[in-house]
Amino acid sequence: MQLEIRPDPAEVGRARRWARSRLAGSGIGADDPLVETLTLLVSELVTNAVVHTGRPAVLGLLLSAHRDGSVGRLRLEVADASACPPAPRCADGDETGGRGLALVECLADRWGWTHEGVGKRIWCELDRETPGAAGAAGVGGGAMTPAVYPAGSAVTGVAVVAYEVV
Repeated sequence: MQLEIRPDPAEVGRARRWARSRLAGSGIGADDPLVETLTLLVSELVTNAVVHTGRPAVLGLLLSAHRDGSVGRLRLEVADASACPPAPRCADGDETGGRGLALVECLADRWGWTHEGVGKRIWCELDRETPGAAGAAGVGGGAMTPAVYPAGSAVTGVAVVAYEVV
């Protein structure tokens, strides 16, 4: 399943709603902190695609499952037709933009980008612990453990939902 994103700022809200509905359909409760983290990541990546490329994009969400069926890893991808690589910035204190990729780097366990055809694909991943494992968040039997990994990317949007048992 995919979500095509038009180069219109109103698409960011639609992308967030779509991602929330996909998570709810996978059994992740609306009160799970993972929902808010993923929603923020969707906002940042889709906003980058809409604002910086001015082209349609495709948003994708892939969910990997533990053997018991619970979600183990979430991968968010945004693909666009712009070959321009993402350019992380260091925003000054009063600037209203320029923090999106820094947020992605802080919130995601991993992120990066690749050239794809005439465009690119930016991605980020969130890991959840095996159900029952002790974790910092301990929410719903699993927890996210954000870490910083160097990478670079910009965003666009198509959505794909897939399940993989890990």
